[in-house]
Amino acid sequence: MRYGMGAEVLQDISFTLDPGSFHFLTGPSGAGKTSLLKLLYLAHRPSRGLVTMFGDDVTSAPRSALPRLRRRIGVVFQEYRLLDHMSAIDNVAMPLRIAGGADEAKIREHVEELLIWVGLKDRMHARPPTLSGGEKQRVAIARAVIAKPDLLLADEPTGNVDPDMARRLMHLFVELNKLGTTTVVATHDLELVEEMGGAVMQLSAGGLTHSPAGEGQIRNPHRPHKGLTP
Repeated sequence: MRYGMGAEVLQDISFTLDPGSFHFLTGPSGAGKTSLLKLLYLAHRPSRGLVTMFGDDVTSAPRSALPRLRRRIGVVFQEYRLLDHMSAIDNVAMPLRIAGGADEAKIREHVEELLIWVGLKDRMHARPPTLSGGEKQRVAIARAVIAKPDLLLADEPTGNVDPDMARRLMHLFVELNKLGTTTVVATHDLELVEEMGGAVMQLSAGGLTHSPAGEGQIRNPHRPHKGLTP
């Protein structure tokens, strides 16, 4: 993958994300973690090679086919990408409202429960400009997981929260993963990676290495959040 006429950011990368697997994506700043995530959430196409998502070749797929695939992906953006004119609760509810088919009262109940779980009970009606960086991060995470996506991608999701909240949020990802969501978390926090366990994909100099097979089990989840149980 390259941007414009620049050098390739990612080179000769090949990997498969098995359904229901959990992976940490690590590497130094500038290694290409965000670029790889952009390929996975279909913001960019590869300059060469093949990308297959949910059985579909997206490399040459028409743009009209991409929204259907994106609806199966939840993304936690590093820069949040919240809508400033909407409250936290409405930002989080948006994926459910767009999907349709759910009663508004049920949507609000589910969203409120999740926002309480991530520590935003008293901030759910606040708008993003009045939230701290850590609060915005938690709203962004709640929005990404609310619809139980098939694939969850998180770009430095614990970068603006304290260690205790970082572990709490990571365990939220683990709960969703245990329900079958394939999960990729990009992070610099190697201590958290070591504590949680799980498979690791490491980017360096445009290349990708994998942890040994069999290291994909995440350790010690908290008691499940009831809004994420089947």
